Parts: sequence; structure tokens; C-alpha cells
Amino acid sequence: DGYEPGSTFKAVVLASALEAGTISTKDTFYCSGSVKMGKWTIKCSNRAGHGQQTLAEAVGHSCNPAFIKIGQSLGTEKFYSYLNAFGFTDSTGIDLPGEASTASLIFSEEQLARTESNLAVSSFGQGFNVTMIQLASSFCSLINGGNIYQPHVVKKIVDGSGNTVQEISPVVTKETVSQEVSDTLRDYMYTVVSEGTGA
Repeated sequence: DGYEPGSTFKAVVLASALEAGTISTKDTFYCSGSVKMGKWTIKCSNRAGHGQQTLAEAVGHSCNPAFIKIGQSLGTEKFYSYLNAFGFTDSTGIDLPGEASTASLIFSEEQLARTESNLAVSSFGQGFNVTMIQLASSFCSLINGGNIYQPHVVKKIVDGSGNTVQEISPVVTKETVSQEVSDTLRDYMYTVVSEGTGA
């Protein structure tokens, strides 16, 4: 089934912006506790705001206003292209029946561009659905050097005598980010659980 990924999706947005070169590890972000988007006020979990913060601190704080800025740096066209690159516009084709299709449950490029709030909330994982296997596959690519593998439950099939009938070999279906970006993401995600909101 599909579900709203929330802050777990921030790692994908961060990787996309680093890969696209729209942000760098040297960038800083200011958080007052909220961002005004048209008629909407989008709040951070820290209502008082985080103030000025480095990119690493913004990631560790899981700061919504910072990720809105990161999403805006990508713009709708690049944001959507990375949704596709990370496999969120198609089912994974895992060898299990009944995989949900989320193609109609994510914002299209046109919908992202329709209002600034659509891109804003998408930047921190709200307003759309993904499947657990889509998110797991994309996360693997974030730390393994940028490769999305065809997900499988079955490694091999054997007959009644124990002879291998079929063996499932790993197949790379998409490439998402460079090794350099993957290395950076691995460090940032470790910091989230060692010092940040996941500690």
C-alpha cells in the first residue's frame, strides 16, 4: 500500500539537490519557525525556529523551512525528474503480488508547478504517497553509491532434491546519485541518528 513518507523523504530531496548542484555542503539556511506560502503558513517542528544553521545542522534538525528552500532550489522540473530517477513514478516490479501503484498518488510536474505550496510540502515528504518498497529501494541507492536494484524477495528456487532451478541475480535498474553524493548522504544520515532528531 501507499503511504505519506514524511521526513524520511528529506534524504531523497537532499541527495537530489546535491546531485543537481543547486545546493552545496557549504550552504546555510535560516529558520524562523515557519514559512509563509501564499495563504498557507508552514511550520517547523521547532516553532521558535532553529535560527541560522549549516546544511548538516538543518538535516540533523529535520528542519522543514530549510527543506522548502532546498526543494525550491531544484524547481518543479528537476524535482519531478528526480522523483522519476529514484523510482517513485513507477512500481518496482518486486516479485510479490499486489504492489500498489502510486503513479496517481504523487504530484505530477504540472501539479507541482500549480502552487508554490505543492513543491514546498513535497520537499519534506507530505501531500503524496509512495510504497514502502519504493522508499527502501531509493534509500539503498543513497548509501550504496547511487544504484537502485530490482527488488526481490526470492533469492533462488530449488526443487525437491535441493537442486537450484533458478537463481536471481542482482540487476541495477536505475542510477540516482554519484559516489560523492552517496558518501555525503551516508555521513549526514549517520549524524541524524547520532546527534539529530533520530538520536
